[in-house]
Amino acid sequence: MRIFRPDEEAFTGLEAAIVLVAFVVVAAVFAYVVLGAGFMTTEKAQETVHSGIRQATAAVQQSGQTSLQADATGTGVEQVSFFLQLAASGTGTDMAAFGYTLSTTDKMTTYTADDVTYTWVKIVDGSGHSEHGGFLEPREMVLVTITTGFTPAEMGLSDKFMVEVKPALGAPVTITGTVPGAMSANTWYDVY
Repeated sequence: MRIFRPDEEAFTGLEAAIVLVAFVVVAAVFAYVVLGAGFMTTEKAQETVHSGIRQATAAVQQSGQTSLQADATGTGVEQVSFFLQLAASGTGTDMAAFGYTLSTTDKMTTYTADDVTYTWVKIVDGSGHSEHGGFLEPREMVLVTITTGFTPAEMGLSDKFMVEVKPALGAPVTITGTVPGAMSANTWYDVY
């Protein structure tokens, strides 16, 4: 007759298998977490690159010449006008969020969208509205007119000036010009 004695040799193999399965499960979970973190990091990096490109490229560009109107004396500038349109591959932009800075060697003034006049000279056909909502769309153009408030001493004959157009998103656009050496009162001039 055989006597059974406690023998643990068979349990050692079972315990090893359980430990091996536990290691495989832990490694799989760890790999899933690492891959998930890698995918999330890659996605955030991609968003950062796209955001940087949107902010570094210009949202709008000047279209055509810059014009100015002489004041009542013919020695100063009453208004500065220029056309804006979306830059290539640009999407619509809200003109109410724009800012403008007009500067000469003697004075610098900042204007908000409420301080300038927008005249929509080209509206997309089939838009279905007679008044524009202030959102510049592809294939549209707007005339921006700034009433300077400068005296002839601050912006007069032969003075150089600069207008900086600052959209809410995107790089600023700089427009430069020189006031003519002689002007007639209340007359418009194209400047370069």
